[in-house]
Amino acid sequence: MLTQFSEDITFLKEGVRDFIDNEVDPLAMEIEETDSIPEKILNMSKEMGLFGLSIPEEYGGIGIGMVGKCAIYEELGRTHNGYTTVIGAHTGIGSVGIVEMGNEEQKRKYLPKMASGEMIGAFALTEPSAGSHATNLKTTAVRKGDKYILNGSKHYITNAPIAGVFTVMAVTDASKGAKGITSFIVEKDFPGFIIGKNEKKMGLHGSHSAEIFFEDCEVPVENVLGEEGQGYVNALKILANGRAGLAARNLGSCEKLIELSINYANERIQFGKPIFEQQIIQHYLAEMATETEALRSMTYRVAEMVDQEKKVIKEAAMVKLFGSEVYNRVADKAVQIHGGIGYIAEYPIERFYRDARITKIYEGTSEIQKNIIAAQLKREYLS
Repeated sequence: MLTQFSEDITFLKEGVRDFIDNEVDPLAMEIEETDSIPEKILNMSKEMGLFGLSIPEEYGGIGIGMVGKCAIYEELGRTHNGYTTVIGAHTGIGSVGIVEMGNEEQKRKYLPKMASGEMIGAFALTEPSAGSHATNLKTTAVRKGDKYILNGSKHYITNAPIAGVFTVMAVTDASKGAKGITSFIVEKDFPGFIIGKNEKKMGLHGSHSAEIFFEDCEVPVENVLGEEGQGYVNALKILANGRAGLAARNLGSCEKLIELSINYANERIQFGKPIFEQQIIQHYLAEMATETEALRSMTYRVAEMVDQEKKVIKEAAMVKLFGSEVYNRVADKAVQIHGGIGYIAEYPIERFYRDARITKIYEGTSEIQKNIIAAQLKREYLS
């Protein structure tokens, strides 16, 4: 089904496209070389409301729903993936938990500042012993009076160096397994909260990740997100909600790679004619375009299901799996079409190729997505 965007979403989408083409893309090499997003770009993003995509209007955001968010993510995916990740991690897993599970007091305290970009959000689940095995958390939270005392650590936390508020999962009752995990809203200035050094990564330059540590970190009882013992369920909901958005970002990157590849193939002359005339190049482009179109359909179908509040555990895993795999295949073919230039760091193809690789790992590996899909199929067909 062809997704039709409202006039408001279309207007915003066109504005973001102009912003990406005229402001962000010209600075992509600077972002890559300096490993930082220019303050000018971040400030313009805040003024456009990009940090408030997930947040309802009553709290200062745009609140455009998942289809609308995917329309914007698709445009953001066309540019430097490090910049896109800063926005995506904040508007996705960094803020969705408070929007969906926060009480009114929590929403009024945090969401306006998150919508304006004054306070950046991050999501803290992964630990050294709890990656794909997400229930194997070692970070603990013990209630003492009107506070919980957190001890432990998290790693690979996107936006950690710039974030002001974190959605953190910790064990409140180890005897209950997954049902003994609770989610908390933790501010960077809480006593006992420490942010480690930036991790050096293969890609996503400008988007920084770091370890975070809890050393008798004091978190007020009122900062429990949802109910005690519901943290793992909350984490699954947050991650599932964000997977359509991640697929949309991958979609935009695929579109940009196809565009760059077509232009290059039409300009590059070999054997007296553009390489676009070579059948193998045509086949590469046809495969890239076909898979990207399939990704578009799947992405917006899942987004519509989210907006309709339908169960999307299986479909969200499918679109995350398919989106990351397609992005990597499209990036690989784009390098092949460009030949030697595709391997040179001065050109964007090399950057997209490196950035694509993480999409098969973060927010749930491709293998974990297959496990989720298989488990849902078992429930559907064998229960």
